Amino acid sequence: MDSLDDLTASVNHMLAVVGRTPVSRDAVRGMVGQGAQVLVERALPGAGVDEVQRGLEIFLVHNEQHLADLTVPFPGVVSTLRRLQQAGHAMVVVTNKHEALSRTLLDVLGLGGFFHGIYGADSLPAKKPSPEPLVHVMTQHGFAPDSTLMVGDSINDIAAGNGAGAITVGCSWGYGDVAELAGAVWRIDSFPDLLSLPPLSGQPS
Repeated sequence: MDSLDDLTASVNHMLAVVGRTPVSRDAVRGMVGQGAQVLVERALPGAGVDEVQRGLEIFLVHNEQHLADLTVPFPGVVSTLRRLQQAGHAMVVVTNKHEALSRTLLDVLGLGGFFHGIYGADSLPAKKPSPEPLVHVMTQHGFAPDSTLMVGDSINDIAAGNGAGAITVGCSWGYGDVAELAGAVWRIDSFPDLLSLPPLSGQPS
């Protein structure tokens, strides 16, 4: 989902409250990927622990209240998820966003019903790029690593997937730099491209 505009609004609301200068959408793009705590730390360079904690609280409250004002699924996501579900593929979300916010956002956008599980940054002791969340998901749901695809747009996703022994798929249109996808087994340029990959299309690799 493309949530960058809502994240930018929440970051700039937080910065205004604490008396800091607003930042651009492109700047926020480079801050996301490792959860709200890291996002706020990056938005508040030089801040002490107390200022970061206050900023985090302000950010989370605003983000929860404006979770999907501007957020929409990327093109082709809904139709692709529907086809994957109809084909019997089990799908799970592993994100560095807080679990409750992730569940709310997916439900607001009408996507929650596609997934067998949703795991956030606060669901398990570790988060991406650690492989632990992926290993936990595969264990809990009975997925074999060599038949599990980890689909993501950042180095955290690729590192987590590779560390867990999954087949990694890098998405070039997301928030991470394309160079971060170098370690992925496959790279796709649109979400529907997933359907043409050998593990899902049934075609030989």
